Amino acid sequence: MSNVPRWAVLAAACAAVVAAVGGCSSDSSKSDDAKKQASAKPSGGASSAATPSGGVPSGGVPSGASSGTPSGKPPSGSPAPADGSIPAGPGPQPSYTVQKQPAAGSCHYRFSPAKEPLPDPACTPGATNPKVTQATLQTTICRSGYTAGIRPPTNITSREKTANAASYGYKGSLREAEYDHLISLQLGGDPNDPRNLWVEPPSPGHQDGKGPNNPKDVVETKLKNAICSGKTDLVKAQRAIARDWTTALDAVGVTDKGAKGETAADPDDNG
Repeated sequence: MSNVPRWAVLAAACAAVVAAVGGCSSDSSKSDDAKKQASAKPSGGASSAATPSGGVPSGGVPSGASSGTPSGKPPSGSPAPADGSIPAGPGPQPSYTVQKQPAAGSCHYRFSPAKEPLPDPACTPGATNPKVTQATLQTTICRSGYTAGIRPPTNITSREKTANAASYGYKGSLREAEYDHLISLQLGGDPNDPRNLWVEPPSPGHQDGKGPNNPKDVVETKLKNAICSGKTDLVKAQRAIARDWTTALDAVGVTDKGAKGETAADPDDNG
């Protein structure tokens, strides 16, 4: 017979029961805590931390934020590339349709030191006519009457003008403002790309009731004459006027002196 005391046998038996069913006596408070902790874990066993209201979860995007581009600009209304190049528009069309304009109030005028109006480069960076290149000058902009044949009709541009005035927040009389091609048709600008058109307010010194007063027209004609006479190239002139029409002549090295045939309103392109 074994010499192991009876109390030792009983202790061993109790230990076996503890391992199997939780012990001869249980700590009910610890058991309840364990159950609560188990039930608090998310399914799958992974821990998760709540994202604070307005915070940024691990994905890097604020809760409820959209990854899309901001509203307020037209799809085609992106600024010109940083290298100074200008996007090409669709060019002259057999028939024109009214083009969507930037959202109301989304565009903002700039002004030169002399208070001449300049467009918002995000809304109106300019767009070129792909038919006009350095190689096609003599059959396009240097040919008399070319721009008259590609101009959109007023039943199209008048509706665009009203919408674009809202884009820029222009509150004045539309009769006193010009719906202007930033790069004019006579400089190879696209006829109806919304990136190339803006409601241009009157310049300083304007007299109400006299209609648009736009010294930009003179700059456009001087630049066209310089292009067609070989004094500057097409792309250089287009970039200069798209950047700032008030400094465009200096930018291409064209004198500001008047020349024969240069008038305030070019017969082929009144913007």
